[in-house]
Amino acid sequence: MSQIDEWLDYAPVFGSGSEFEGACRFVDEYLLHHTFLVGNSLSIADVAVWAGLAAAGMRWESLRKSKKYQNLVRWFNSISADYDAVLSEFTSTYLGKKGSTKAASSKSKEPQSSNSRSSAVENGVQAPETRAFEVDLPDAEVGKVKLRFAPEPSGFLHIGHSKAALLNQYFANRYKGQLIVRFDDTNPDKESSEFVDNLLKDIETLGIKYNAVTYTSDYFPQLMEMAEKLIFESKAYVDDTPREKMQHERMEGIESKCRSNTVEENLKLWKEMISGSERGLMCCLRGKLDMQDLNKSLRDPVYYRCNLTPHHRIGAKYKIYPTYDFCCPFVDAVEGITHALRSSEYHDRNDQYYRIQQDMGFRKVHIYEFSRLNMVYTLLSKRKLLWFVQNGKVEGWDDPRFPTVQGIVRRGLKIEALIQFILEQGASKNLNLMEWDKLWAINKKIIDPVCPRHTAISEERRVLLNLTDGPKDPFVRVIPKHKKYEGAGEKSVTYSNRLWIDYADAESISINEEVTLKDWGNAIVKDIKKDENGIVTQLTGVLHLEGSVKMTKLKLTWLADDNELVRLMLVDFDYLITKKKLEEDEDFVDVVNPSTRTETSALGECDMRNLKRGDVIQLERKGYYRCDAPLVRPSKPIVLFAIPDGKQQTVAK
Repeated sequence: MSQIDEWLDYAPVFGSGSEFEGACRFVDEYLLHHTFLVGNSLSIADVAVWAGLAAAGMRWESLRKSKKYQNLVRWFNSISADYDAVLSEFTSTYLGKKGSTKAASSKSKEPQSSNSRSSAVENGVQAPETRAFEVDLPDAEVGKVKLRFAPEPSGFLHIGHSKAALLNQYFANRYKGQLIVRFDDTNPDKESSEFVDNLLKDIETLGIKYNAVTYTSDYFPQLMEMAEKLIFESKAYVDDTPREKMQHERMEGIESKCRSNTVEENLKLWKEMISGSERGLMCCLRGKLDMQDLNKSLRDPVYYRCNLTPHHRIGAKYKIYPTYDFCCPFVDAVEGITHALRSSEYHDRNDQYYRIQQDMGFRKVHIYEFSRLNMVYTLLSKRKLLWFVQNGKVEGWDDPRFPTVQGIVRRGLKIEALIQFILEQGASKNLNLMEWDKLWAINKKIIDPVCPRHTAISEERRVLLNLTDGPKDPFVRVIPKHKKYEGAGEKSVTYSNRLWIDYADAESISINEEVTLKDWGNAIVKDIKKDENGIVTQLTGVLHLEGSVKMTKLKLTWLADDNELVRLMLVDFDYLITKKKLEEDEDFVDVVNPSTRTETSALGECDMRNLKRGDVIQLERKGYYRCDAPLVRPSKPIVLFAIPDGKQQTVAK
């Protein structure tokens, strides 16, 4: 078989979710000493591997930005730039036949790039034909699309925001357009620079590429000018109706007594609002839309309110702040946004958005709706998440029980898994309640093929196994940390005649039973000692290394009894609430889970002293863990957070 044939046979491995990173690593190492895969010029081998990477979509893009595989990225970028015509012809035929996406409509508005064609294949998972990403943005033209991701800096980015961010990036890439990150910073009571910094950090973590960062507060002068213009045109008025009465009148379609104020009266009260005077604090600015409209969002919404809290960017310069309803259609239009992506929960406010833009005299910005991502046993409201932070129920916004990007990454989720999970949902408008199991199952496929294996024994009630013919003088062997992945490295394992095993294993063993000691061989248990309560306290056995591991029922993890073992704290988490889905009128405080963190003391093999924060490992027969606190001193344990695997669902009590 020729080298080219070998590469052609190898290329499909990039379509396997579990083997993707391993394949990237292999090719990256190969390209350290090669410009092309075969020979000194481009061949079909290069094209096939390039296409496999391109078809991986966001998973490859996230790795490409991470600088993790620099040789592979150099090769990919070089081929993309130098052989664009060849690759375009290849992808339009080969990738098209594989059904990566449906053909573009006759309008040909969809860009013919490898990323758009391969978007329906993520990490080797073929999407159904109804995949939402195959829909077009209305009136979108290649090269002219401009989108914005506009989080409010009042918390950290959570999994729901991640969907919005990734969909914006997807459409920006698909239409070769621009993406702006805009901070909707119009509520100084809730916002801070800390949130801005962390949101930018989270956006970078997601691999979002944007063209600019803007702030709604940059447009405060223009927004005030627009408000005055609408007052002059009798399209807005100042209202001093008490808030509760105003809400009642809006619900009943009753016009405010202030609706008929003259322009002069409105301008006078507007100036009181601007100065933050006692009279001004009693007022708000409302749009004069339609108090009889069946869509209640059009019943004279509030445009401006007084607020004396200093702003985190501009201090106490302003005493009034625009509402989201007012500033969003304005800034979208001024920044040249062509399509505003909004979750379907805002559907009833779309008519309001268009009407306000019309009153302002702007062109229409298209709204494209997608369904909000809801997860079982999960709160996504920043107000509710803030309650957990302020009441000490969690450590902070990056707590591993939180659905924030920083929280789930700290729990052990790989960003590639999050991206794949979200993109598989697509831009569907169907409301759905997703299970966490699916996300963690995707994560397992990514971490299992590469994460190192280690051994830990629960410290409480551990049992000593004495091997009467075992080595009196302990010896050390070097074995691989992962039998199928050399990149995981090696570890030193101590073998001795005194071994610690878990109590659960010890109590399930019978006298004269043959068991397997993992990474050593078989042994036969000859004696079992118990205390007066029937608790197993010690086992005695002999080695039987020639025994067949296939014939034993129990495969035991063990640790040699020596002073090199390290202390561990294994931490598991439960959901923060005990109900899958809250009803609209239900108070979340009533279903707060009283016990969401479980700690187990354990002992680990000596090699674990080299773990770094963020390392993901598997503890044999216990599960996957992420190191949250590495070894600092012997008296302080290494803290490992349990990573769900998509099977062992924690059930809230």
